Amino acid sequence: MRLSGSWTILRRPSLFAGARQYDIRGLSTKVSDPLRILFCGSEDFSIASLQAVHDEHIKDPNLIASIDVVCKPGKRVGRGLKGFREVPIKAVAEDLDLPVHEINTFTGWNPPEPHNKPINLIVAVSFGLLVPPRILFGAKYGGLNVHPSLLPDFRGPAPLHHTLLSDCKTTGITIQTLHPSKIDHGTILAQTPYPIPNPDTCTVPQLLQYVAPKGAAMLVRGLRDRVFIPPYDEVERPEDTVQSLDRPLRRASMIHPEDSHINWDRWTAEEIVRRNRVLGPLWSEATFKTKEDLPIVKRIIFDGISLGRETTDSRILEPGLVTCDFSSSNVHLKTCDCKNVTIARAKVEGGVEKEARRALTGLKWSGKLMFR
Repeated sequence: MRLSGSWTILRRPSLFAGARQYDIRGLSTKVSDPLRILFCGSEDFSIASLQAVHDEHIKDPNLIASIDVVCKPGKRVGRGLKGFREVPIKAVAEDLDLPVHEINTFTGWNPPEPHNKPINLIVAVSFGLLVPPRILFGAKYGGLNVHPSLLPDFRGPAPLHHTLLSDCKTTGITIQTLHPSKIDHGTILAQTPYPIPNPDTCTVPQLLQYVAPKGAAMLVRGLRDRVFIPPYDEVERPEDTVQSLDRPLRRASMIHPEDSHINWDRWTAEEIVRRNRVLGPLWSEATFKTKEDLPIVKRIIFDGISLGRETTDSRILEPGLVTCDFSSSNVHLKTCDCKNVTIARAKVEGGVEKEARRALTGLKWSGKLMFR
């Protein structure tokens, strides 16, 4: 199969049964005006792409004439909102001497005109806002997006988290056009799968460090090949051949505090350990007693969670039950699959983190200690 010009499409084994994926290599005969890019980004994944695009701008100003950066404004953080956190890409853009535009919404905002000429390409990478049709259609070449998954799998704002939470062994990068009304629903122009390094121990920062430069390299290659110029050769998506799927597509929804609330009735020991690795500290609740012997529910935050021993004790049936005495610095809790997880550190709501045994022995309860 051939693309317009002299591109060659190489078939790759699909991660989805029956779907086709391609790696585009070679030189395109497509030509474009020098690109005046409006780059929309936020965190580390987008920073890698911005730096790569800027490097390409320095090397080949005939390809990329200018870059303007759009990000959200900084916000107050911390106790009493006394701190202030800037979006990380802002400092990087300023170090690169690029113009920065901070906006919370595109409503009422008009793109800049570098050198008195309009922006002609939008690039959005981990931005978090939908670029509206007014701005997208105002750019001659529309828009491109880099997404760290093999779309349409893991559509959404947290693909790296959900890739690891789903115990995947493979991830990938997608280059797509920007859709005028839906995020992560553009035309897929290129996809490349990558094996996750050390998938059983990989954390989100490690996966981010691994995929960010790969996404940046794919973006630059797409700009050089002018993939933004129609006609597009769209990679066939798994949703287009639904009967070939062996599982439903997975959403990468935003991570919320409730995602770290241990579900003792459903989460296996391995699931609890995996969530601690991916999301950080997990939490649960238990009923304790005040000095006046009145019941009070407290949140306990657990960290340093590892797999414990299996138990065949038929007397211990309820998940979330403390199954050992506090003879060691760790605490062991029963899970729904008749195993235990070992907790190294814990923090009682309103307190400071301590060794798990020390954190819990200072609390008062009657009968068995059960977390829910």
